[in-house]
Amino acid sequence: MDISKVIANFQDALSQIADPERAITMRAYMKNHFEFLGISAPERRKASSAGIKDLKAATATQLLEIARALWGYAEREYQYLAIDILAKHWRRLGAEDLPALLALVQQKSWWDSVDGLAGVIGDLLRQNVKESRQIQVSMDVALQHEDFWVQRIAILHQLGWREQTDADRLFNYALKLADEKEFFIRKAIGWALRDYAWHDPAAIRAFLHQNKDKFSGLTLREAAKNLDKLGN
Repeated sequence: MDISKVIANFQDALSQIADPERAITMRAYMKNHFEFLGISAPERRKASSAGIKDLKAATATQLLEIARALWGYAEREYQYLAIDILAKHWRRLGAEDLPALLALVQQKSWWDSVDGLAGVIGDLLRQNVKESRQIQVSMDVALQHEDFWVQRIAILHQLGWREQTDADRLFNYALKLADEKEFFIRKAIGWALRDYAWHDPAAIRAFLHQNKDKFSGLTLREAAKNLDKLGN
């Protein structure tokens, strides 16, 4: 596979639909952290869908090489495209590819790219967790990382797991980072707890009641957001 040609084809597809006027608004929404081409998510996915589909035979090494190359572009849509590619073909990745994914987490980091990669990492881990919970040790390590974006990945990696969720791990993660002042950590804890409440609202109610004095108001509000409409 000619990686440079793959990248060039994607670049050509996106450049044809770039909207400089919209780019100004998109850049402002993201607090001017990144440049933009000015392409909405539906437009980006439509323009790149054929190219992404053509990568169905790509190896994990090739997929990660493409993602790293796209990560190098200034415009944010290229990072979104990299996440689209990894999200489509995550089944080709293995536990040995987690370090490469976590390396991307730490580059051009903001909630949009980090949360997108959290979904890819979560799918990858969930695929393997049936065989062994040992694979989640990588997230135990991530929780202690000096980069709070990596910690956010650890907190969010079980989103959508429902009955497969390791509730003890979820609760321990929440308690270990309960004192963190970082907004994106506090919100992530609440989000992770709120997500599990759809599967076991009674467990979340009990956990929040027992530990309400340990968490920020933001975390508690996020975690309890849907409890009123959930049964026992």
